[in-house]
Amino acid sequence: MATLFDFTAFARPWGRGLSAVVLACMASAPALAAEPAYPTKPIRMLLGFPAGGGSDIVARLVAKPLGERLGQNVVVDNKPGAGGNIAAEMLVRSAPDGYTLILLPSGHASGAAMKKSLPFDPVKDFAWVSTITTYPLALTVAPGSSITSFADLVKRAKAEPNKYTYSSVGVGTAMHLVAEWAFSEAGVQITHVPFKGGTGPLTELLAGRVDVMIDTMTLTASLLKDQRVRAIAVTSPAGNSPVPGVPTVADTLPQVVFESWLGIAAPVGTPPAILERVNKELRAVLAQDDVRQKLIDFGGTPRASSPAEFRQRVERDIGNLKKVVADRRIELE
Repeated sequence: MATLFDFTAFARPWGRGLSAVVLACMASAPALAAEPAYPTKPIRMLLGFPAGGGSDIVARLVAKPLGERLGQNVVVDNKPGAGGNIAAEMLVRSAPDGYTLILLPSGHASGAAMKKSLPFDPVKDFAWVSTITTYPLALTVAPGSSITSFADLVKRAKAEPNKYTYSSVGVGTAMHLVAEWAFSEAGVQITHVPFKGGTGPLTELLAGRVDVMIDTMTLTASLLKDQRVRAIAVTSPAGNSPVPGVPTVADTLPQVVFESWLGIAAPVGTPPAILERVNKELRAVLAQDDVRQKLIDFGGTPRASSPAEFRQRVERDIGNLKKVVADRRIELE
């Protein structure tokens, strides 16, 4: 049987210095060898919404090239239900090893503002990786409406409280809460007409039974292009409207700024090196011309962020929307 070479015996005649060096190398070798490469198997990207929707399209748009850059498939796993919270809870219960990610929408923030309780902390239980895209909300009217601008709407609503109405895709959604935020800051009362998604808001707007509709640019962009609706404001930062000739709400109310987002997170405790690797490769994906153009065509702005910037955005959105819920006395769910 072969005898293992005695490094310490070899080094001893050469003095303590060399012995110490040899021992240090021997001690560090197992640690270096024990650190596995990442990734070595497919990665699951949870999504709390059905296939075919806007967030699903974005998830699949980035999953394939992200997987190519990481050297492993990134598989989108749709787990719809509870406004995305089923997938979010699955994520926080997953091992923090980088093999389970989630694509979260800004509805994560509005949901946190509206829920009496959640089975997870909406900020602390997530390791934030990066945003993917951002897009403002748009306030639109029917093409023939006499309302000319957001400032005009505010003026009319002050003169005739509760005469005017606006639609959204549901109570407690970001669209509902941001509209209430704007109207609260403007000091007006405009009646909310909620729908449970679908084409109801647009149908009622075009029929003249609702005065204003608020929705995301991802859904409104095509309506504007086809001139089926007319925008009176967007919720981008002041002076940064993506719609030529259309002002922002912040041009009238500087504090009211809100951009919806989609971004990737991991379970809290995921090693920083893994988060940095995914962030780096995601940035490269978002820099690809084809990916950027598809996100722009979808009404968004490709926008990577650092993990810290993403976390700050989530915290800020939750704080702002919780204040709206409290100020407008909106009933928690």
